[in-house]
Amino acid sequence: MTRERHPGALRRLAAHEGRVLHSLGLWVGRRRHQVGPLDRAFGYASPQAATVYGLAFVCVVETVGVSFMVRQWPVVHAVLLVLDLYTVLLVLGMQAAAVTRPHVLTPDALRLRAGARVDLIVPLPQISRVRRELKFQGAGAGVPDDVLELAVGSQTSLTVELREPVMYAPLLGGRRAVTSVRFHADESGELAKALTAAVARP
Repeated sequence: MTRERHPGALRRLAAHEGRVLHSLGLWVGRRRHQVGPLDRAFGYASPQAATVYGLAFVCVVETVGVSFMVRQWPVVHAVLLVLDLYTVLLVLGMQAAAVTRPHVLTPDALRLRAGARVDLIVPLPQISRVRRELKFQGAGAGVPDDVLELAVGSQTSLTVELREPVMYAPLLGGRRAVTSVRFHADESGELAKALTAAVARP
């Protein structure tokens, strides 16, 4: 059983890495991923920006330091330099994915995303309730199995409850039924208002 799951997990990780790198291109080109002319996009990347940029800076400093220490071994220097620069790209790609892949409210669905890791489409008729509530990871009880939590900067600001479960497939495999989703949006009030109005329409 382990041998069957392992290749699938590697493929999903490789696909995730490809989406992260693709997001860098979108970021440079100031474009967003699959946001149509009739759609409304809502960002969520602000709470993690300082952490990601700080981590990228640390990686750059580490790259310079390691390059200095191994400069007398050209092959080792070249290999470590490539690996370190690729790491910096992936770290920046995390933020790029969060910026270029926002939550999207379409005429018939709410598309919830967490960078290149999560992309969940919830049909509007499935939504029974929308509420604003600030929650922090690690505070209070754990997250129930039927709740999907898409925290940014260890916080969520909106909760969507569903009439019927939707299926969620995590990055490393396995599927589970989700009856509510907690997530963050930078403009949580605007999204809650727009989503409530969209759900109320016949």
